[in-house]
Amino acid sequence: MLGLEDLQEFLSRGGPVLLAIMATTFLMWSLILERLFYFRLAHQTYAKRALAQWQARSDHRSTFAHWIKDKLVSEVRQKAQANVGFTKALVALAPLLGLLGTVTGMVTVFDYMAITDGADAKAMSRGVSQATIPTMAGMVASISGILFTSGMDQKVERLIQKLNDEMGVE
Repeated sequence: MLGLEDLQEFLSRGGPVLLAIMATTFLMWSLILERLFYFRLAHQTYAKRALAQWQARSDHRSTFAHWIKDKLVSEVRQKAQANVGFTKALVALAPLLGLLGTVTGMVTVFDYMAITDGADAKAMSRGVSQATIPTMAGMVASISGILFTSGMDQKVERLIQKLNDEMGVE
């Protein structure tokens, strides 16, 4: 079982950029989980409220009525898409942070080579770890986030289309 010491060792091997990747990943997954809870628990409430407001109207045919319908659907869409764009930005940021870790790790390797004339392989391996671990972590974070953010876009579109269909036009 992984202990706190193992995690600290992994983070130290990955260098300071790995901490930024870890923080980005935690924030990204917090937002993903928030959206999953929203879709599971709250979205129906907002959609039903918008549908009830639409059905309470006697006029469904006028231009003004269509504007009101568009407004109601737009409000539900905004609630459903909250934080999705920010989550996508974090998904895109993760591999870039991994690349930053690669560059800083390679700089460390070159520094050790310059100082020791390439004689201290153990010191250079630390820089190689700092170059490869953040790259891997950034890619894993990004791939896991991509799977959920693309699914969120599809879910939002399905839910909004369903609301539009339920409102219909009389």
